Amino acid sequence: MALTPGSIIRHDFHKLNRLPPYVFAEVIALMSAARRAGEDVIDLGMGNPDLPTPRHVVEKICEAAHNPRNHRYSASRGLPNLRAAITEWYQRGYQVALDPDQEAIATIGSKEGLAHFILMTIGPGDVVLCPDPAYPIHQYSVIIAGGQLRTVPLTPDCDFIANLETAMRLTWPKPKLLLLSFPANPTSQVVDLAFFERVIDFARENDLMVVHDFAYAEITYDGYRAPSILEVPAAREIAIEFGSLSKSHSMAGWRVGFAAGNRDMIHALGRIKSYLDYGMPAPIQIGAIVALRGPQDCVAEAVSVYRERRDALIEGLAAPGEGQWKIEKPLATMFVWAPIPEPLRARGSLEFSKRLLAEAKVAVSPGIGFGETGEGFVRFALVENRHRIRQAVRGIRRFLREAGA
Repeated sequence: MALTPGSIIRHDFHKLNRLPPYVFAEVIALMSAARRAGEDVIDLGMGNPDLPTPRHVVEKICEAAHNPRNHRYSASRGLPNLRAAITEWYQRGYQVALDPDQEAIATIGSKEGLAHFILMTIGPGDVVLCPDPAYPIHQYSVIIAGGQLRTVPLTPDCDFIANLETAMRLTWPKPKLLLLSFPANPTSQVVDLAFFERVIDFARENDLMVVHDFAYAEITYDGYRAPSILEVPAAREIAIEFGSLSKSHSMAGWRVGFAAGNRDMIHALGRIKSYLDYGMPAPIQIGAIVALRGPQDCVAEAVSVYRERRDALIEGLAAPGEGQWKIEKPLATMFVWAPIPEPLRARGSLEFSKRLLAEAKVAVSPGIGFGETGEGFVRFALVENRHRIRQAVRGIRRFLREAGA
């Protein structure tokens, strides 16, 4: 059939059709419209760090960018010195010794690395176990790869390992991979090393690969230390762990991530990356080396800022008086996962988020966007300064008071 000018060919994209609508888009569109109309909206929705990259790291990147040798294609697996710096980070922080040539790889942010690893190792018919709620790419990467997703409820009061055992008994075909992330986004839940020991025992018994997203490794508070899954000796038989400098070193826009662990899994990731990319630009890799090997005061400073913002939000909302909203303080991440006040919960987290935007001028992420188990919650991202967070608290309390919550 001949096409007339301006006519459109309709294509059926199988993988696109499997992806659900992007729940956050509705809130983002409303926020954008409000700002275009001149309204002052405080954005605590997207987890986009506002802290600057440490000066010494930026200066090194700029210096390296002036060297013509760094203008050529880089190495998709990461410069040798960067892979060495990654393994030094593990040795220094977790007493885990890794081979930089076979057990570590640089990625273009942890999100890219994780998604490409799933794409390489999961195909049609393969089943992946993943917590719910979860950071969206954890679940959607399985769908994009053509695999089958089996979600496992992750709530503050549940025994997650028991839920995994139930899911394993009830799932056919047998799952191939377990995907985890602690400290967790969006819920900020934390675990101890004993939890990872149980996970590794469970995975070995059931012949599962384990993928652990460790993006919030160093954003921890009140004496809590987040363990690496690689601290469990047997983990290197079956696990790969993804890390990031986005939050710890405020390098989100530079896209600096890495993976470490089982050498066969690292090899698989390296193989697909060799077809798809040439790695981070060399100047950014050089900056990442300086970030990992240089002074770490910047990490402690970032943690202090996020802690102060956490306290300003939670203590402000919990202060006595009308519009009070009591939320438990998280021990990690740059997020606050908050149960919606009971009187306003029935209409769902998306409608609550839209009302909070319209009436309190505060944007948050609806819990349903992170999975069905996230319904009844919203996520605050601590990406505004304390002054703006206090302003948000006033708007939220006024909204709650007027809504009779």
